[in-house]
Amino acid sequence: MNINLRHIRALQAISREGTFAAAASVLGIVPSALTEVVRQLEASIGAPLFDRAMRPPAITPLGKAFLEESEPLLEGMDRAITRLRQNAGLEQGTLFIGASPSAISELIAPVLATFLEGNPGTRCVLHDDIAESLAELVSTGRLDLAVAGRALRSPDLHQREIMRDPFGLACLAMHPIATQGAVNLADIRVDDLIGLDSSTGTQQLLMRCSEIPEAFHGGRLSAHSTIAQLCMIRAGLGMALLPRNAVALFRDPAIAFVEIADLDLWRTLYLLEPARRTVSGPARAFIALLEERVGLEN
Repeated sequence: MNINLRHIRALQAISREGTFAAAASVLGIVPSALTEVVRQLEASIGAPLFDRAMRPPAITPLGKAFLEESEPLLEGMDRAITRLRQNAGLEQGTLFIGASPSAISELIAPVLATFLEGNPGTRCVLHDDIAESLAELVSTGRLDLAVAGRALRSPDLHQREIMRDPFGLACLAMHPIATQGAVNLADIRVDDLIGLDSSTGTQQLLMRCSEIPEAFHGGRLSAHSTIAQLCMIRAGLGMALLPRNAVALFRDPAIAFVEIADLDLWRTLYLLEPARRTVSGPARAFIALLEERVGLEN
């Protein structure tokens, strides 16, 4: 079949913009030329991709399925072209960073502010997710680097420890327990605890910790993410066991971090880097700033 990137980009533009005319404007061509590109694509596959009985023409299920399968190809090509131009010195390009949400406010954001100030020609895309997902994105080249908890070992990934913070109790600052210098695990009511999805690194650390009672893992409330936990705490629905920097995610004075005297549990953040490819110039510059930031904090 004589199908190329021009055909796929045309189909994506029509789907995204809603009409042939709007898509043609975005692509910088006249509508008749776009219509001809679509006609060529349909001729190559032997089936219509748009229902022309509708106004404007609506993409068919066949066309939608093709878009879903071809989208990763275009994303990969765009990343490859960006890195090619970076290596050729043609542009500063785009830096793709991954981070666990709790690493953003206290670590990634300050470093990113310094990086953007010193690299005005560089764009940055920040992707937040759990450690395992970020590790896969770094390994496959969809992210330049990431900062998260430890992920499964992979020959395609290098993990370097950069920061540790202790677990404590996150609760409303106005809660009586927040006025104490520290609490013990026995002071915490099980029904007050908001749990976390078992796929997260934070919850896995809690479940592996022998000091924490088994009952703490089965509270009435649970959340899919740390962000949801903090929102629920702020709404007065309970409290949670979280790393100190996670509690500072929103820098919300309404949420307090209380030390737990009889709990010695720490969360470690790692810099996830590709082990089998050279990082881009912008990525090297960001890593250098990150190392400087961690060194000052340590």
